[in-house]
Amino acid sequence: MTGALDTLTRYLALCDVPRRAQGELEELFTEDAVWEGGGAAYGERFGRTEGREAIVAMLSAYLPPNPHFRTNVHLLLPGTLDATGSTVHGSWPMQQLSRYESGDTEVMVAQLDVTFRLDPDRARISAFRTERLFSAPLTEER
Repeated sequence: MTGALDTLTRYLALCDVPRRAQGELEELFTEDAVWEGGGAAYGERFGRTEGREAIVAMLSAYLPPNPHFRTNVHLLLPGTLDATGSTVHGSWPMQQLSRYESGDTEVMVAQLDVTFRLDPDRARISAFRTERLFSAPLTEER
């Protein structure tokens, strides 16, 4: 099950900015993976994306060299993992701190529900669901 957590941690690190995720994101997903937003805020904003290539294309729209984030960091909080055969399901709260190209800043907390398929070489994400629980602008103290 450690492999599943390693895969999720690597995924979040590749989505941090500044970083370039070239080529590595696709290695983390199964061919038939599904990535979706849940709840009112993220269901509408992200919808549902199916297939590894489509998921990587969608995620890449938010990452350099595309101008979306100036800086962005994901903090994974303690969660749970359950294994059944070659499948592992995990659930975690995740905090994201972002500074956008516009200069706006935000702190956000989401619930991640992720299913992994254990391949001989690594755990790969087969289903990823994120639901926003809380968000607020960040202000700079002077």
